[in-house]
Amino acid sequence: MPYDDGDNTRFRGEPGFREEPDFRTSTSTGSIPPVRASSGPLDDIFDDPTHGDPGRDRMAVHFAWEAILLIGAGVLGFLIYSQHKSAVTGQNLRELVVFAAALGLLAFGAAASLRAAAPNLAIGPVAVAAAMSFAEQGNAGVSAAGPKIVGLAALVGLVIAVLVVGFQVPGWAASLAGALVVIVWIQKHAAPITVAGEFDPTDRSWYYFGGFAAASILGAALCAIRPLRRGVGRFRPVGDPAARRGFFAALVTGVAVVSSTVLAAVAGILIAGLNSSVQPDLGMEWTGLAIGVALVGGVSAFGRRGGVFGTVLATIVVSLVIRFGEAADWRLSPYAVAAVTIAAGLVVTRLVETFGKPLLTPDEETWTSESTSTWTGGTSWGGADTGSWSASLPTQPTVNRPDPWQDDRWGAGR
Repeated sequence: MPYDDGDNTRFRGEPGFREEPDFRTSTSTGSIPPVRASSGPLDDIFDDPTHGDPGRDRMAVHFAWEAILLIGAGVLGFLIYSQHKSAVTGQNLRELVVFAAALGLLAFGAAASLRAAAPNLAIGPVAVAAAMSFAEQGNAGVSAAGPKIVGLAALVGLVIAVLVVGFQVPGWAASLAGALVVIVWIQKHAAPITVAGEFDPTDRSWYYFGGFAAASILGAALCAIRPLRRGVGRFRPVGDPAARRGFFAALVTGVAVVSSTVLAAVAGILIAGLNSSVQPDLGMEWTGLAIGVALVGGVSAFGRRGGVFGTVLATIVVSLVIRFGEAADWRLSPYAVAAVTIAAGLVVTRLVETFGKPLLTPDEETWTSESTSTWTGGTSWGGADTGSWSASLPTQPTVNRPDPWQDDRWGAGR
């Protein structure tokens, strides 16, 4: 019987045996305390110590892409000004700025929901419904009709948020159900609605666009901070997507969904102010444009990752493309523009996910390679790995060796 399997005090004190200390539980100075891993180093190694990729997200790819967007916006602006100057001057310029502000607010809401990994597909129908509602109540003024419209939009967003975070279901599915409900209300209006009142957003066009740009850049800059980025992106799938991610993750995601619907309602009011009448459209083209702009701006379709200036620059680029098409009489369908924008945004997402992944330090790379290396072979003794040892004996040389017993010294004559 092995010593450890029986009575370990059997031979103690008997002649011929010496007492030895038990090094498994104690030393000469006392017991060995249990070693606990500190969460401090994990915060530096892992972007999310519990779930997530090792290391920190890299922002260089976002800034490089935003530089390309800035150049593209400059080139488009120059082309439009040189070929269709009237489309970007005077009253047309102010209308373009208001349109960009409305599209930007929708894109800002889409970016917020995308960062939270709960894309809100209802923002387009909500914007159209808000525009139709404001067209009916425009006589009361923005200060009276605006809060009611925004409050109803927040209620729609709250219902969607409860579905998303309460049942831990994909945001696109819950928001699609909400979008269909809003479309039912839109379809009850068969004819265009004439905008009542005298609200003209072109008088303060630059203020509206400046407010959108400041809010978008500030929100994106805050999401670049590591703890905030973790909190906003907690719904990003890292394992089982149906697993709950905690109260804080649910709270942040719910706020993002509700905020996106509120921003869509504000955008709808601006859209109504730009037109003399509002068409009872489905609004899905606005959803496609908003999500496409957010993706082109560098927000990942998987959540969490995103740049700082990308949403603002992508809004300018897409707005200039639409205005260029109108001036050149290209007769572009909004759905076609939305489809191309989303397709381009998915390519950007692939770039962001490829080059924005955390970069391990040399020490971490060495540790990873050592921890994942394996021994070749597979023969084991008692369940232990034998490494590269082979179970077969090495091949013996085939050279004929002389038989020592045939030596003459052992012959019969001796």
